[in-house]
Amino acid sequence: MKEQEQLKVKNLFDLTQTIAAELLESVEFPWEALPKLKEFIVRLGNTLSEDEYEKQGEDIWIAKSAKVAKTACFNGPLIIGKNAEIRHCAFIRGSVIVGENAVVGNSTELKNVVLFNKVQVPHYNYVGDSILGYQSHMGAGSITSNVKSDKTNVVIHGIESQIETGLKKMGAILGDHVEIGCNSVLNPGTIIACNTNVYPLSMVRGVIPQGSIYKKKGEIIEKK
Repeated sequence: MKEQEQLKVKNLFDLTQTIAAELLESVEFPWEALPKLKEFIVRLGNTLSEDEYEKQGEDIWIAKSAKVAKTACFNGPLIIGKNAEIRHCAFIRGSVIVGENAVVGNSTELKNVVLFNKVQVPHYNYVGDSILGYQSHMGAGSITSNVKSDKTNVVIHGIESQIETGLKKMGAILGDHVEIGCNSVLNPGTIIACNTNVYPLSMVRGVIPQGSIYKKKGEIIEKK
């Protein structure tokens, strides 16, 4: 599959595994959904079943089956899905969808993010302006960097081409079943395609192909 094809929504995600399917179906590339996320959450939240979700505060909807620590801090708009777990001192800053059975852990911070179902960001993670696909997992201390040091717009650096996003803030896009090793940094505009593993202590930039293992810059091997 050509590189740009791997970056399309239809090839990164199983959209049956997110409540944000309608939003993602409306765009070709996933980062195009990020500026639309806030408005989408408010619109979707107002349609959720009152039998399954409780509205708390302004534009915050929490599934009644979710397990939420009293020490967690929430800003809307926000939807927390069924059976999700929000642990001690999690900080959700707004414009966030937490998928069903997802885990947001101790001191993890989220901002302008979609977590698909069964995503785990369980220990000291920062995830901003990003989308994490079904059953993806970020190891302890791994983070997304969502702003370039020179504050210019984020560019997707592929092997075959460069893609202008038009966004000043964009973290990472993880396809389904991606594993990020502990204490890794995903630089602005990082795209990691499905079924890929990233070694601990990695600094990742650009496009990492599906079904691969990222050991370090210049050393990416195909999974056996």
